[in-house]
Amino acid sequence: MKNKRKAFWHNFKFKYKLTITNENTLEEVVAIHVSKLNGVSVLLLTVTVIFLIAASIITFTPLRNYLPGYMNSEVREQVVSNALRADSLQEALNRQNLYITNIQDIFRGEVRIDTVHSIDSLTVARSEELMERSKQEEEFRKQYEEQERYNLTAANDAVASGIIFHRPTRGMISSKFDAHKKHYGIDIAATPKESVLATLDGTVILSTYTAETGYVIQIQHGQNLVSVYKHCGSLLKKAGDTVKTGEAIALVGNTGEKTTGPHLHFELWNKGRALDPAKYIVF
Repeated sequence: MKNKRKAFWHNFKFKYKLTITNENTLEEVVAIHVSKLNGVSVLLLTVTVIFLIAASIITFTPLRNYLPGYMNSEVREQVVSNALRADSLQEALNRQNLYITNIQDIFRGEVRIDTVHSIDSLTVARSEELMERSKQEEEFRKQYEEQERYNLTAANDAVASGIIFHRPTRGMISSKFDAHKKHYGIDIAATPKESVLATLDGTVILSTYTAETGYVIQIQHGQNLVSVYKHCGSLLKKAGDTVKTGEAIALVGNTGEKTTGPHLHFELWNKGRALDPAKYIVF
């Protein structure tokens, strides 16, 4: 084994003479003594130099940003900012296209002008109508309507179907509708002095103060619908006033004996029958 190792290293270190001679005069021009060890050393040195040069270029030039998985903070921040801007622009473009479509519908007479208050209200009012229904939805609707054709309860609830109600105020539902407990509306916990808005166009038929419910306002709407707003902090309309959908009619408060803090008690009635507002309004 020792002899083999010595022979291997001797062969590895054995130097060869590489000469360049003049063909005409046979004069030796260049003579180089090389070995396999020299060749490997030169190769490793060349690879190392190339690696160092490439690493320096990548480290100290913008080329490093093109490496997979590497991105400096400035580029990352710019990418995130551009993504957010693109998302905002897409949302704005969608709303603009929807608004243009709504304006065209107004010109065609499909939307009444007196029902439009702003771009947002028009967009909300028409967004569901502009969505195409799938075949599965159409089949489900036909099946449901066929099953509920002779359902008297469904017939009464159908009075408010297709009507777009405005949310009376911003807040969270703290108490749900429960006719068995004679709670004929919903309680909306809201910030004091938050605006109370008319849920539909109508005429104020009651604007007063009672000991139990505090400041109360009632509005008569079309299709025999009446909306009631109780425990208000103050009233902005009086009986006989005409109001529009989304118009401020009162402020949220905590008046009356039957109250548990700043909130709005909202009721919806049809021909003397209390309706659950949560079925028709998204709170």
